[in-house]
Amino acid sequence: MAAAAAALPTIPHHSSDLRRSKLYPRPIPFRPPSRKLPSISCNAAAKPPPAKQPAVPRRKKSPRNPSLSEQLEPISRTSLPIAPRDSEDYVLKSKPQSTWVNPSRPKRSVLNPNRHKRSGHAVNPLPKEFRVFARKLNECEASESAISAVLGEIPAEVGRDETLLLLNGLRSWQKAHMFFSYVKARGLFPMETIFYNVVMKSLRFGRQFEIIEELAFEMIRNGVELDNITYSTIITSAKRCFLFDKAIEWFERMYKTGLMPDEVTYSAVLDVYARLGKVEEVLSLYERGRSTGWKPDIITFSVLGRMFGEAGDYDGIRYVLQEMRSLGVQPNVILYNTLLEGMGKAGKPGLARSLFEEMVESGLTPNERTLTALLKVYGKARWGRDALELWERMKSNGWTTDFILFNTLLNMCADLGLVEEAEKLFEDMKGSESCRPDSWSYTAMLNIYGSDGNDEKALWLFEEMSRLGIELNVMGCTCLIQCLGKANRIDDLVRVFNAAVEGGVRPDDRLCGCLLSVVSLCEKSEDVDKVLACLEQANPKLVAFVRFLLGEDVSFEQVKEEFKTVIGNAAVEARRPFCNCLIDICRNRNALERAHELLYLGTLYGLYPGLHNKTAEEWNLDVRSLSIGAAQTALEEWMGTLSRIVKRDEVLPELFSAQTGTGTHKFSQGLASAFASHVSQLAAPFRPSEERAGLFVATREDLILWLRTQNPSAIAV
Repeated sequence: MAAAAAALPTIPHHSSDLRRSKLYPRPIPFRPPSRKLPSISCNAAAKPPPAKQPAVPRRKKSPRNPSLSEQLEPISRTSLPIAPRDSEDYVLKSKPQSTWVNPSRPKRSVLNPNRHKRSGHAVNPLPKEFRVFARKLNECEASESAISAVLGEIPAEVGRDETLLLLNGLRSWQKAHMFFSYVKARGLFPMETIFYNVVMKSLRFGRQFEIIEELAFEMIRNGVELDNITYSTIITSAKRCFLFDKAIEWFERMYKTGLMPDEVTYSAVLDVYARLGKVEEVLSLYERGRSTGWKPDIITFSVLGRMFGEAGDYDGIRYVLQEMRSLGVQPNVILYNTLLEGMGKAGKPGLARSLFEEMVESGLTPNERTLTALLKVYGKARWGRDALELWERMKSNGWTTDFILFNTLLNMCADLGLVEEAEKLFEDMKGSESCRPDSWSYTAMLNIYGSDGNDEKALWLFEEMSRLGIELNVMGCTCLIQCLGKANRIDDLVRVFNAAVEGGVRPDDRLCGCLLSVVSLCEKSEDVDKVLACLEQANPKLVAFVRFLLGEDVSFEQVKEEFKTVIGNAAVEARRPFCNCLIDICRNRNALERAHELLYLGTLYGLYPGLHNKTAEEWNLDVRSLSIGAAQTALEEWMGTLSRIVKRDEVLPELFSAQTGTGTHKFSQGLASAFASHVSQLAAPFRPSEERAGLFVATREDLILWLRTQNPSAIAV
């Protein structure tokens, strides 16, 4: 029975809190007691098994002579009520203690509960002559010739203890390895385990796992014992070098030798499995250790918290917190930071705020990383008011801040369109002695003014950067050019672009897309030529394709080949914006047929996934990822397709809808209003939905009636 019990799977702690997670087994429900009495086993002296008797068929019970259980059934209904299956008492709320039938065979431990004691050799003093030699060895160059020259001056009476102290005091792994090899070659005394451990520790700082593994195999060949510190050093060194398979290999080798890892080694292997994303293996190792009485420390919980945090697993984060509370382990600031970042990935701003308050109430002082993580959570959830309240609280409490924290708050203000708040924060940075605005701070302000359309302040900010000698990066240049392009200040745009290129800015695809969008906004041909001249410095092939599109006597096959080349050379995230801008340019130049061809090519090469969605009840056009001109082109193309379907008398759904979205940014462009204007121009029967903003709907009857009365050439090219 003990063997059968050992084969049972381990149930995680607090399984009711984890019942929604896919990473944990479902909780075992509480079974109501059966009316049949259970069999009772005893561990007393075993009796010889009785001889097998022939099977006797059971007699049927007479209804006139009910059994004792049947007679007691009415009493059990009143005195022993059974909880319904949907009640809270029915679900097992905590992990039950395992029952071991045979106490003489306890559960086998998987780690040594006592941490391996480190040697105290480092506190012993060195004699004077050895101190001089150690200083020379540390100060010499890390070359083989220089180290060999110093090793020639080693005192003759060097012994075991002096060698160990010298080896432990070397800061360079090259010197430690050469000195260790020198001592081995002289053979003054046998090399013990502690010598290998000390030199392996130095090699671990240098990330020299191959040399460490060679020394480990040398120990095995020479019969030198590998202790817990040796294996721990090998495993942690492999982890630092991102050789996770090697770390697991040496951990398994350790078990094969019969040596039990201590909690340091065990936590290191948990971290290796966590970095590999093997969540089930991590939980299995953790539960095996916990079942043998191991009490994890804060490092182990940091490993679990980082694993669940990177996955955005909220149930896993709760599991870590509940385990720590049950064991009485108090989280430190580092673990709180990890859990807060995980809350942000899981999209739980309210719980992140509660966790932060719990941290402050426990007496811990948040550092810069704590506040940055919480601000990112608030910014992602668009909790501007909470973020600004946190900023005021930071100033009143005197919590430490840094550049990353300031810039995170500025970027959040840019995302939420908080202009006045950002200006106040920017002035606070200018008055700070330790966190004055840098290039990214000015970039955030340029983004705010550019989104707000305040070209005067954006240009004034650029002049201030030039006076202070702060470099303009490619992101700030993109924001400023976009702002000047919308304001139709083409000459200032050219000046800013040339100054940025002379200052070392290398235009990327995002900046090229910004210049391309400015081309679509230009009304004068001379302005178009000025912007294209700037764009040609960054991407001449793109400019050649724009001129090719607007040329005459160009076939569709030629456009297709050139389009494939230009879009293929662009970054993946820039391909759809490029296509949107090219469609806008064609529409603004009255090349409507070319615009429809570009939309077709963009759809053909997968730039507009999810543009059309069909169900039996509804057909939907989703233009949220399109520009205004591309959305208008998509609507015209859709109406042309529906017109042909109506002519063929094919079956259509009851409802048609077009989704433009509303935009979460304060300064987002009005795609919905432009789309509504185009629908009105076409006199299409689409009406704004009363239930959902940014959605236009039309019934089948209205749309068919409109399509039959319209000229197909007026609907689509």
